[in-house]
Amino acid sequence: MKLDHQLHRIGNDIVAAYLVVTDEGITVIDAGLSGQWRDLLAELSGLGRAPADIRGVVLTHGDGDHLGFAERLRREHGVPVYIHEADAARARGEVKVSPTFGRVRPGPIARFLWYAARKGGLRTTYLTEVQEITAGQVLDLPGAPRIIGLPGHSPGSVAVHVPAVNALFVGDALTTKHVLTGQEGPQPAPFTDDPEQALASLDELAQVECKWVLPGHGTPWSGGVSEAVIRVRAAQG
Repeated sequence: MKLDHQLHRIGNDIVAAYLVVTDEGITVIDAGLSGQWRDLLAELSGLGRAPADIRGVVLTHGDGDHLGFAERLRREHGVPVYIHEADAARARGEVKVSPTFGRVRPGPIARFLWYAARKGGLRTTYLTEVQEITAGQVLDLPGAPRIIGLPGHSPGSVAVHVPAVNALFVGDALTTKHVLTGQEGPQPAPFTDDPEQALASLDELAQVECKWVLPGHGTPWSGGVSEAVIRVRAAQG
């Protein structure tokens, strides 16, 4: 789905990945669920592109619902996969995390689990090889994505700022639709390792100005970064 010039989304408000599309090639931000591979191919086909045009996958963190088709792109098409060094072991399946659910409403969690099951999300394909990155790096990929460290959801959670498409990809540093409760609007994401640290990390976004805030789960937010952060903190309070 086209969001804006050179900016596309794979998936939906339940689980999403993103494409930065340039003349030099494509950067994929997060890789959703393994069964979203067909969605990726369909989106590429609609653009007149193919997996060979993908120059890299940048992961916001190492949870299974963001790893999705990353290993398939790496193995079958030689696409490098980038992740913060603190989450590299998580992405390789060497560190397992037991999620804490918190408050749940039956309808939203049923929809999340149904969609995840339909798209292969009940079984994670871990990475066998990753390119480790650190906060502050600007990657040599289409759109020149800049890495912003946001530890909290996981030790190596990051945001990816791509000024070329006026977008900040935040992974699970925040959500705009809670998959367990259905509550809408910017708010803390569920399954967070350290909620207090995750909120504190949002200070790193204070100087970022762009139109789009794009989470791994929820509706694309076009109300600006600072307003999104304000609402996350208000929701927590």
